[in-house]
Amino acid sequence: MDRLTHLDDAGDARMVDVSQKPVTARVAQARGRVLLSRAAIGALRDRTVPKGDALAVARIAGIQAAKRTPELVPLAHPVAVHAVSVSLVVRDDGVDIEAEVRTADRTGIEMEALTSVSVAALALVDMIKAVDKHARITDIRVTAKSGGRSGDWSEQDA
Repeated sequence: MDRLTHLDDAGDARMVDVSQKPVTARVAQARGRVLLSRAAIGALRDRTVPKGDALAVARIAGIQAAKRTPELVPLAHPVAVHAVSVSLVVRDDGVDIEAEVRTADRTGIEMEALTSVSVAALALVDMIKAVDKHARITDIRVTAKSGGRSGDWSEQDA
């Protein structure tokens, strides 16, 4: 690659023109964690979080975030988000969050998956902060993608 695709000839940021790329089915998966205290884990498992169902709120926030990604990430293309699933699994030391986003479009959907996990984590922290002021978001990353010119990839391949 001779130059960065998000810079024009003058070196200014630009949105890449994807109008000539073919529409293909694309999937991206991302994961992250929210590390929590034993008290917070107990409140999630017992469904006694003072603000209500923290996991449901985080799941909906993650779905909504995937659809709003181009408003938050300046050079992200608006893509048709066709499906979003967000799962939250309570573990002994925190909550694992995974998002999968699907589209049939001209560009990838990794930013949507990352945004989904990030906002789900933020919503979870907001819901649980009365119980655990030290909650920590960590390990947010793309774990797999498929479709498009660069093909399939998984963190297991790295």
